[in-house]
Amino acid sequence: MTALTIDNVSKNFGGVAALSGISLDIESGERRVLLGPNGAGKTTLFHTISGNVVPSAGRIMLFGADITRLRPDRRARLGLARTFQITNLFPRLTVLESVLLALDGASGCGMRLVASPSNARVMDMQAHGLLERWGLAEASSRIVRTLSYGEQRQLEIALALAGKPRLLLLDEPTAGLSPAETRRVVAMVHELPRDMTIVMIEHDMDVAFELADRIAVMHLGRLIAEGDQAAIRSNQQVTDIYLGAE
Repeated sequence: MTALTIDNVSKNFGGVAALSGISLDIESGERRVLLGPNGAGKTTLFHTISGNVVPSAGRIMLFGADITRLRPDRRARLGLARTFQITNLFPRLTVLESVLLALDGASGCGMRLVASPSNARVMDMQAHGLLERWGLAEASSRIVRTLSYGEQRQLEIALALAGKPRLLLLDEPTAGLSPAETRRVVAMVHELPRDMTIVMIEHDMDVAFELADRIAVMHLGRLIAEGDQAAIRSNQQVTDIYLGAE
């Protein structure tokens, strides 16, 4: 089954074409990595998929449903979650409070000031289970702003997973991380269930090749190459544009 179809999507900002006729089909359970230099249009494409930006032309389908004009919250209800290039967290909450807030939002019941004791216990168990699974249990009582940047990246992914998404968009999850922190995030992605589709923007070629089933390369708002690791490694245009011509 096709999880995500991007059909001839373009986006113009005034006279600037940020995206030009992008078409991609991503299968359910696939790990797809988007590569490309700064300004290639990768994050703009993520914004059109998640609903933060409406495309100027084209169509986006999520598990067979046309989401081109849907609000971000409606897309989330259909199983879409994402992280951002810059962490998007509540710095004054504790780690546990952040996860409880994400679980409450994912429940579809809205943010509640008062919950029944039974619901509160279930939510608390789910939150602690999520933190335990992703190596953040010992940080549960810490204030988010006191976490290292790598820990904040891990937390952001954990929050995105609170709603058990069918499609997860990861926007440069290892950007700015130390080698040790990068290894932790890569291990975290490896452990995600294979029935979850993942589309990831990544700047680190080693990470991209380790995690990707297929890779798509963008340049100046256009898709210039698509294929498995061998095809991308041997593509001269990718070598010239992304890695730099000698």
